[in-house]
Amino acid sequence: MKKLNWRVKLGIGLVLLSAALYFVHWLIYRDPHHIFIYLIGDIAFIPIEVLLLTLIIHEALAAREKRALLEKLNMVIGSFYSEVGTELLRLLSSFDPQVDGLRQQLVPTNDWAAQEFAQVRAALRRYDCAPEPGRGDLQALRGFLVGKRGFLLGLLQNPNLLEHDAFTHLLWAVLHLTEELACRRDLAQLPDTDLKHLGGDIKRAYTLLLAEWADYMKHLKAAYPYLFSLAMRTNPFDPAATPEVA
Repeated sequence: MKKLNWRVKLGIGLVLLSAALYFVHWLIYRDPHHIFIYLIGDIAFIPIEVLLLTLIIHEALAAREKRALLEKLNMVIGSFYSEVGTELLRLLSSFDPQVDGLRQQLVPTNDWAAQEFAQVRAALRRYDCAPEPGRGDLQALRGFLVGKRGFLLGLLQNPNLLEHDAFTHLLWAVLHLTEELACRRDLAQLPDTDLKHLGGDIKRAYTLLLAEWADYMKHLKAAYPYLFSLAMRTNPFDPAATPEVA
């Protein structure tokens, strides 16, 4: 015979305990009418108790927990862009022949509202670039990514990322590009077929990085205006950007 689950055992034990206490009550007062009044009253309150606990209190706690989780996740994303993302965008954009047209859309200001960020996010989703590995510096890109490989692997171990599929996909794309570049001995002597393959890897990481960057800028503007100010003064798409406050 299959052993009973501990929850089933606990439930049976609690029911038996309740029955025993009611029996003791009857032995002392010999008043079944009084017992059944309170018993039926307690049972009648159960649906309301379920409503309060599951639909109201539980939802409020779940919403609070989700807000806390999102805050932790945004901290992880912030550390990524501070350590890797901003400079990586600068490097990857050098391979994009259409980047000049893109720059006009990626210079947020303090006047931007949620609508402007949503429009940019939608435009980036439709953005179909064709990176050309010969335009940029593959050696510099490889050196930068290989130097950050330990940091990227450490981010993937963060359990909070399980709640953010898009950012996880971005990390995997960047790590894949890192491994592809690290495996090649001489980036200056690659055949056109291999350069085309690397162009696809660059495109994957670049487009995901752009979309997440737009979402991160929106979060900074709403929650941390002083960090948003620095992000705009170091905007990788603004040729005139400078960290010094003019």
